[in-house]
Amino acid sequence: MNDTNSLVLLALAVFPVLILAVYIYVKDKYEKEPLHMLLKAFLGGMLSVLPVIPLEKFLSVFAVGGPVFQGLYNGFVVAGFSEELFKLLILFLFIWRSKHFNELFDGIVYAVYVGLGFACVENISYVFMTSSFDTNLLTGITRALFSVPAHFLFAVAMGYYFAKAKFDASRRFHHLFKAFMYPLFLHGMYDSLLMVSGNLQGSPLFYPIAIVLFLLFIRFDVKMWKKGLWKIKMMQERSRISSLDGNQGDAF
Repeated sequence: MNDTNSLVLLALAVFPVLILAVYIYVKDKYEKEPLHMLLKAFLGGMLSVLPVIPLEKFLSVFAVGGPVFQGLYNGFVVAGFSEELFKLLILFLFIWRSKHFNELFDGIVYAVYVGLGFACVENISYVFMTSSFDTNLLTGITRALFSVPAHFLFAVAMGYYFAKAKFDASRRFHHLFKAFMYPLFLHGMYDSLLMVSGNLQGSPLFYPIAIVLFLLFIRFDVKMWKKGLWKIKMMQERSRISSLDGNQGDAF
C-alpha cells in the first residue's frame, strides 16, 4: 500500500472514534470534564490493550466444543471478559478517586473515553491487518458502522453503573458487579452472534443459520442503541437536576 492509502485507512480507523468522543462531550452539558482528564481516560483505554492481548492469546488456546460453543466462548470469555475487565480496571486506577468525578454523568463520559481509547487501537490494528487495500477498506467501513459504536455502547453501560457505585455507597458492590457484567453480556452477545456464524462456514446449514443470526444481530444492535441512549438521557437529566440544586452526585 502507498502512503495515500495508508492515510485513508488511518483516517477511517480514527474518524468514528473522534465522532463518538465529540458526541459524548457535547452531551455533557452541565459540568464539562477537563480535557486533560478525558485525555487521561482515552490514553488509559489505549494502554488497556497491552494486558488484553496476552490474556486473549492465552484464553484462545482452549477448545470448548463445537463451532457454537467455541463461538460463545470466544465472544463471552476471550473477548468480552478480557476487554471489559481491563477497561473497568483502568476506570478504577485513573478515574475513581479524581475530584472531577463528581456527578453521575461523569461515569458515562469517562467510561466512553476509556472504551474509545481501546477501540481506537483495536481499529487501527484491524484496518492494517492485510496487505490488500480493498480488504482493509471494507474492514474499516464495517468496523466504523458496527464495532466502534459497539465499544461506545459497552462503555455507556459500564459507566452508568460505575457512576452509581461511586455515589451510592450502600449498594456499591452491587453496582460494581453490574458495571462489569452488563458490558460483558453486551460484548459477549455482540461478538458471539458474529463468531458462531463464522464458525459454521462449510456446514450445509450455514446460509439459513447465518441469515437468522444476522437478523438477531441487527435486532440486538438496535436494542443496545435504544438502551444506551436511554442511559445517556437518564444520567444527563440527573446531571441537570444536580446542577440546579448544587449537590454533587445524586440521591438514590
